[in-house]
Amino acid sequence: MSRLFQHSLSKEWSFKDSTDESEGVWMPVPSVPSVVHQDLLANNKLEDPFIGFNELNAKWVNEKTWTYRNVFQKPEAAPGSTIILAFDGLDTFAKVKLDGNVVLESNNMFLAHRVDVTKALEADGKHILEIDFDCAMLRARELRGQDPKHKWASFNGDPARMSVRKAQYHWGWDWGPVLMTAGIWRDVRLEVYTARIADLWTEVQIAADHQEATVSAFAEVDGAAGSYKAKLKLSLQGREVASEETTVDKGNTAKVMFNIKNPSLWWPHGYGDPTLYGLSASLTDGQNELHHVSKKIGIRMAEVIQQPDKYGKSFFFQINGVDIFCGGSCWIPADSLLTNITPERYRKWVESMVAGRQVMTRVWGGGIYEDDSFYSACDELGVMVWQDFMFACGNYPTWPELLDSIRKEATYNVRRLRHHPSIVIYVGNNEDYQVQEQNGLTYNYEDKNPENWLKTDFPARYIYEKILPEVVKELAPSTFYHPGSPWGDGKVTSDPTVGDLHQWNVWHGTQEKYQVYETLGGRFNSEFGMEAFPHLQTIESFIENEADKYPQSHVIDFHNKADGHERRIATYFAENVRTATDLETYIYLTQVIQAEAMMYGYRGWRRQWGDERRCGGALLWQMNDCWPGISWAIVDYYLRPKPAYYAVARVLRPLAIGIQREHHDWSVTHAEPPKTSKYSLWIASSLLKGVSGKVELRFISVQTGLEVRERRVWDDVRIHANGTTDIIIADIIDHMVYPEAHVLAARLWVDNDIVARDVDWPQPFKYLDLSERGLDVKVSESGSDDLQKLRVSTRKPVKCLVFEERDGVRVSDSAMDIVPGDEQIIIVKGLRGDTLKYKYLGQ
Repeated sequence: MSRLFQHSLSKEWSFKDSTDESEGVWMPVPSVPSVVHQDLLANNKLEDPFIGFNELNAKWVNEKTWTYRNVFQKPEAAPGSTIILAFDGLDTFAKVKLDGNVVLESNNMFLAHRVDVTKALEADGKHILEIDFDCAMLRARELRGQDPKHKWASFNGDPARMSVRKAQYHWGWDWGPVLMTAGIWRDVRLEVYTARIADLWTEVQIAADHQEATVSAFAEVDGAAGSYKAKLKLSLQGREVASEETTVDKGNTAKVMFNIKNPSLWWPHGYGDPTLYGLSASLTDGQNELHHVSKKIGIRMAEVIQQPDKYGKSFFFQINGVDIFCGGSCWIPADSLLTNITPERYRKWVESMVAGRQVMTRVWGGGIYEDDSFYSACDELGVMVWQDFMFACGNYPTWPELLDSIRKEATYNVRRLRHHPSIVIYVGNNEDYQVQEQNGLTYNYEDKNPENWLKTDFPARYIYEKILPEVVKELAPSTFYHPGSPWGDGKVTSDPTVGDLHQWNVWHGTQEKYQVYETLGGRFNSEFGMEAFPHLQTIESFIENEADKYPQSHVIDFHNKADGHERRIATYFAENVRTATDLETYIYLTQVIQAEAMMYGYRGWRRQWGDERRCGGALLWQMNDCWPGISWAIVDYYLRPKPAYYAVARVLRPLAIGIQREHHDWSVTHAEPPKTSKYSLWIASSLLKGVSGKVELRFISVQTGLEVRERRVWDDVRIHANGTTDIIIADIIDHMVYPEAHVLAARLWVDNDIVARDVDWPQPFKYLDLSERGLDVKVSESGSDDLQKLRVSTRKPVKCLVFEERDGVRVSDSAMDIVPGDEQIIIVKGLRGDTLKYKYLGQ
């Protein structure tokens, strides 16, 4: 018997337009995985679709068919060995031929395939592998045309997309281009073996007091008939914790049970260490090791708590018995050309989540089941993952062959991902129940007969409430399943009392003022957002002509895919700030509005966490971009944070102080100022123990920088653990007595250190004169060429001090409010003696 050998087929590929039969048309492929756009770029047959209007010049690629070819040498194989041709991902309609014979036909981008080619490779020497990739766009339209009775209701992209199991954002979304990729988008290889470990997974049970855990480990074996043994081992930080050898049973599965005393638990960052155990399995024939597989697992309990309360029914996460407020963001694919994303780039993205104090990321249902390196980074860094299945914004058809493909897709991906401790929930779809509501499709929640669902004009319910929960229950029984996002017990998706909520009445919908975000939330706010431009450097990456560097240029509008973005940006500009015509100031102002909007949402909803878990979490839309564009992202395509990134990070501190005046709707009162204002002051904590602190509240004139009334101080405030501590629930400012526009500036000390600040400003900013602030930014010391300390002080209150985002340079904070008498220190890494530009509102 022979040990498993893998022969990569990443090199020696060529490709061509399938319809071109002329000689010499084959073009070299640098390496696979790749997609056709990258290969055309490498051969100078395509201009970068991310630049200018080149997306339009790439349209022809979307409607072509492509053939890829590889000539390879038959690998050495001992007698009795199996040779497998393994594809981890083919995008999307692929016909695979080996020496002219069809060995595989695939129509699902999200599936892996294993083809036994032992007999096909009986002859020694060279063999020809060819893959024909049919056009997904044309095939989708053809499939749609074959079912005119189905109601093809959807948001975003061509409705025909729902007939094809391909990343839905490839059809274009309101933040990304239409780039219909094709190709070998994940690894391809030949495997030679007698027997192999096909799957390795665990089921974990933890005692209520966390002092003991039972880890049931399973190894599934695939191979020729024979007598095999498997040794399974559990280790921690390289030290063996437990191991056991067992015989592979008739079901081709080896199972052992490890009892672990005082286990080191996996925690989200900020709550404990994200401890990972090593799990390995070695397969032998009694003498020789045939295959070895290892994974990292976490020992943890993850629950979604849904209990009746005074607000309806709770929806929050609990890890190892600890309630977790899930502040974080939604994740889209980080590139329109997926094979551009390296494991290192994935790691940087997750590191930026952690640096931004985000404890959860939501893998959105219109993208992909991400690469293993993404989830591994979340495991290692302690970021919880909300995992959607890949259905988004539509009424999907349910043809028998499509349902079969969907079940296989779900099975494959849950098997692949189930060992990751970071994944704490599987969710059936993104906004498909909203499509059902808005189009009046039939949904009788009380009808529990799945066969009836298939006969309605909303048959996709069968996918979300039968197929997917069955797969999760079978393969990952300890992971919570939720039918959709948003969804709550079959009620309307806008119901704030149950389930999760997408709150788009700021920006979309009724376009409410962002200052009232806290009144608009539900039990878990899994989407909300505000657009902002990326930094000038990112804008310049796709602008080819200097004449286009103005806010409303054609090419800039082209790189903003949101319907009506001109009106919405203009609305929030007109309501809040003085408009600008130069591009750099315009960019900055959009970023100020986004930072303020996200701050208002997170600040108010995190406060509600302490009120019987009224709000269980907030995931902004969106963390990232798939190309250099204008969107709701708080970090752009090039990993450059926007000011909102820092504003959110501050609100998500372990201890965060909040000060806020009640909203005075100046547009309704025709800009008449209020005679009095109520205001509240509170502290939000994610600490698991109570602490004592000192609180200060100052009232500082915007115009003079002087205090307009006596400051208030609370010397010994007992701060509740993992909740909210109200300092002032509602007090009154009499604007007849204090007529000057003034900020409310709050600070919190713990153990003589300032741990949190917050500043509430008179609204709207456009009425304030914020020029000549007396801001002073100076270098206080340089620890090395790579590190500087900046001391920041001011004579008058400063709004949204933003430091330039420069590649290779990182600042400890930005988008800051600075008030007189409160000098702040900024740590700058990577500046190497250079100066850093900055900007503030009204400068």
